[in-house]
Amino acid sequence: MLKSLSSLNSLPIPRISTSSSRICLSKMSTAKPSPVCPKFISVEGDDIYSRSKPDGVRFSLVSYNILAQVYVKSSVFPHSPSPCRKWKARSEAILTVLKNLGTDFLCLQELDEYDSFYKKNIESYGYSSIYIQRSGQKRDGCGIFYKPDCADLLLEERIEYNDLVDAIQDDSILHDDKHGDTQANGDENSEAKNGSSSKSTLKDSGDPNDPRVRLKRDCVGIMAAFRLKDTFHHVIVANTHIYWDPEWADVKLAQAKYLLSRLAQFKELVSEKYECMPSVILAGDFNSTPGDKVYEYLVSGNSSSPSLVDCLDGLPIPLCSVYGSTRGEPPFTNCTPDFTNTLDYIFFVPDDHIKPLSFLELPEANSSTVLGGLPNYYHPSDHLPIGAEFEITRE
Repeated sequence: MLKSLSSLNSLPIPRISTSSSRICLSKMSTAKPSPVCPKFISVEGDDIYSRSKPDGVRFSLVSYNILAQVYVKSSVFPHSPSPCRKWKARSEAILTVLKNLGTDFLCLQELDEYDSFYKKNIESYGYSSIYIQRSGQKRDGCGIFYKPDCADLLLEERIEYNDLVDAIQDDSILHDDKHGDTQANGDENSEAKNGSSSKSTLKDSGDPNDPRVRLKRDCVGIMAAFRLKDTFHHVIVANTHIYWDPEWADVKLAQAKYLLSRLAQFKELVSEKYECMPSVILAGDFNSTPGDKVYEYLVSGNSSSPSLVDCLDGLPIPLCSVYGSTRGEPPFTNCTPDFTNTLDYIFFVPDDHIKPLSFLELPEANSSTVLGGLPNYYHPSDHLPIGAEFEITRE
């Protein structure tokens, strides 16, 4: 989740319709409809089931920040109907959405109650799963659920962005760009979903001008190599949740660079170990809007800002956004009265074997299902699920 900051709302974002991306704050209905189950739309504009016989093997993937229950507070989501903030209603609605989507891969962020609830329930739908919990005392994390009848899990690695602290030498100092694009402290009225304001967090953690303090944000990611059934083609799926604070862009950029560095190393390892050329898909909540420094780095490798960690400079792996390369990035994937914008993405490495065939539809800004902001009866999280169907040509 990313809380309200006026600077973010002024950022330019690609438009795919003439309607405004702001959400009309009209009063919600008192009815209790079922959660929305979006459909996949072909990149060619056709229904995915009306296409001709596939040229290769197809698989689908959804990325979804499901909003950890520990962060669901009336003070943070006063616009949400009280029943929509309750654990029982929300968890059941989330399961309904995931079951009805029925995709081959699920990349979930803010996944809490993994061992006690989500693992057994989602796996009852035919999935297996891997998971990493956030560092420190945080209760949520990132998980990848996959269907064994679609792919075999071969190898997995976990990413803890706190490891960046080890790359900082004792005589390191912050680069000057921190003061240009960011500020040392977050907005005092901006409360993160991890339970405390930026100022109180920094006070408890140490000097925010110390890069070792700045980089210790307890964020994580997870990546895994799979061998697809039938084709024996290898695919790497990575899932992550980047730090939330828009005023700490230097930290977010350092995490993005570390992520791609680790992903490139993992790709090389898989290539050598299994003598293959794996396709790569990266999904998650990047807490970054289209056009900002993190997004531009991910899709172009260009960064006008030096890193907190010098060894991370350079683009180790090229990426292309599924939505950005087909229909354009959506106007929003996160929707509250105070903040509405795009934060979630699915990227892939372009190669000769993989291509996106369809994307998961998203509501328009004036849709009745998002009026008043999320979560609500239609959408159990403040984020919307995004997804893509890919085709792997036979080798």
